[in-house]
Amino acid sequence: MTPEGGVVIGFSDHFECLRLDRANRHGLVAGATGTGKTVTLQVIAQGLSDAGVPVFAADVKGDLSGIGMIGQPNEKMLARAATMGLELKPAAAPVIFWDLFGEQGHPIRATVSEMGPLLISRMLELNDVQEGALNVVFRAADDEGLLLVDLKDLQAVLTYASEHSAELGAKYGGVAPATVATIQRKLLVLENQGGTNLFGEPALSLSDLMRTDTSGRGYVNVLAADKLINSPRLYATFLLWLLSELFEELPEVGDPEKPKLAFFFDEAHLLFRDAPKPLIEKVEQVVRLIRSKGVGIYFVTQNPADIPETVLGQLGNRIQHALRAYTPAEQKGLKAASGSFRPNPAFDTAETIQGLGVGEALVSVLDEKGAPTVVQKTLVRPPASRLGPMLPAERAAITAASPVGGLYNQAKDRESAYEMLHARADKAQAEIQAQAAAKAAPAQAPAREARAPAARAAPRPQRQGMAEAFAKSLLRTIGSQVGRELIRGALGSLRRR
Repeated sequence: MTPEGGVVIGFSDHFECLRLDRANRHGLVAGATGTGKTVTLQVIAQGLSDAGVPVFAADVKGDLSGIGMIGQPNEKMLARAATMGLELKPAAAPVIFWDLFGEQGHPIRATVSEMGPLLISRMLELNDVQEGALNVVFRAADDEGLLLVDLKDLQAVLTYASEHSAELGAKYGGVAPATVATIQRKLLVLENQGGTNLFGEPALSLSDLMRTDTSGRGYVNVLAADKLINSPRLYATFLLWLLSELFEELPEVGDPEKPKLAFFFDEAHLLFRDAPKPLIEKVEQVVRLIRSKGVGIYFVTQNPADIPETVLGQLGNRIQHALRAYTPAEQKGLKAASGSFRPNPAFDTAETIQGLGVGEALVSVLDEKGAPTVVQKTLVRPPASRLGPMLPAERAAITAASPVGGLYNQAKDRESAYEMLHARADKAQAEIQAQAAAKAAPAQAPAREARAPAARAAPRPQRQGMAEAFAKSLLRTIGSQVGRELIRGALGSLRRR
């Protein structure tokens, strides 16, 4: 922390600092592989943590985990700090580890209903017709409060929709069995990629991402993504869902003195690659509005050209590491990077970007008026925490002492769509068997029954078979869900009122 306040990024001819009261205006950390993006992310994340700002970051390579251990600076790091006039005090940030697979941290889950049809369609790479069918299924479930917790719930409702497409079609629109079968096959692929681990309960509570420790430092939530990144669509959709949850759940706070949460989206190009225009428009909406909820989003990617212009224009704080420009695509990226800065008359921006060394960057941040500063060639400060990954035993010890320990480790499987639909099918089947048994029994009416007045009517047999009973099951108010109004937010995530 310098006298001017803020998070020290590095040194040009003065300290380059990210102002806390402008840190919710989002940012970009870009540069080619091996140029120092992860170290820059670590420096900013720890600086925000020290200032009391909780952080969420995906750890794609495993290197970021070292932020939870006290650094052991070598001579080169000490010399760099001395060059800046900066005293390097080794320190660790408080860390909570998360892992979709539950191997390197606490399991992190969402329910299928919370995720919603738009994001699940993106995750499954559905076409327009398939997405429309999935929307019908979700709409029917939402209308009657039928909760879809995990993938077996979704499979059960899809099977129901295929078998009773006529009944659903009369109210919601056609659902072709062939289309449903395609969705189910894609769900199997998702399960093989680890999607089963994502969906379930207990679902993540956002408050657990926004904790501070007893000394007031913000926890750095590190998502182990070295395995998850092998399923890029699952990785990107999960992080996008998390952003949408923050957008929908958090109250408006305007421009706070410091963010309520800083969210780092590593490998950000995966979010936008092959994304349909409607999804990009919704992401743009979330990025534009979520800053007023006190959340700063920082995209980390190799090239600014990976980010759509409509989103890139909203990223006020920018740190650009070296780029190479050998191919036409790389040259386009270089042009986009250099053109996004407020020029410095002392150097050519595009030429300087190509000549940056490891640990050097061009930096432009927002000033007290919210305007971008003139771009400066900056030497990034060395981190106070450990460079490189944490050892498995160290990670295990931190996870064992975690403030959320025991809250998420044990999965729960309460009664939901799968159990409800199967219970109703079993009941309908029992009715059929009872009717068949009644018809097969010989007519042995007692003599007094034969002498009974003709006006005495026999009980009417139950005529509702399995098809009718099962067809009504999804379109009926379900038990404990009665009275809930279910609506969906900007990215289709579930809201309860």
